[in-house]
Amino acid sequence: MTASLNPAAPHHLPAFITAPGETDVLTVAASVILVVAVLAVGLLFLRLHTLPERIAHRGHKLQFEIVAVLGLLALFTHVHLFWVIGLLLALIDIPDFGGALSRMARALERMAGIPHRDEAAEVSGETSAVVAPPEAPKPSSRPMPKIVPAGTGS
Repeated sequence: MTASLNPAAPHHLPAFITAPGETDVLTVAASVILVVAVLAVGLLFLRLHTLPERIAHRGHKLQFEIVAVLGLLALFTHVHLFWVIGLLLALIDIPDFGGALSRMARALERMAGIPHRDEAAEVSGETSAVVAPPEAPKPSSRPMPKIVPAGTGS
C-alpha cells in the first residue's frame, strides 16, 4: 500500500509536513530544544539563587551559615526578602569581635596569674587538647594600691 497525496492537497507541500507513518522532525527538534531550554533556565536560576552563599564563602565571612540558611529559606518558601537579606549579609563585613575579646580575656588571665589553656599544656608537656581547668589564684600578700580621686592632692 502506497501513501498517496489527497487529490485536494496542493502539489508542493512545505518541508515540515511529513507523510503518514514517518517521524516528525520538527516536533523532535522542538522537544529537544524545549528540554535544553528548561534545564538551562533551571541551572541559571539555581546559580543565581546561590549567589549570596558563594559570595560569603569566597570572602570567608563569619556570617556564612546565616547566609546559607537564608538562601534555603528563600528557596523553599519563595519569600524573596530572605534572598535579599542574605545577599546584603554576604556583602557586608561584620567585624570579628571574638578575636579581640579572646585577646582581652587572655591578657586578663595573664594579669591575674591564671595560665591560659594553651600555655598550661605547653608548660606541663601535654599535647592533648583536653587540659584540666586552672586552679584558683592564690591571694596576693602585697597590699592593694590606694585609689585617690583626682584633684585631692594626696
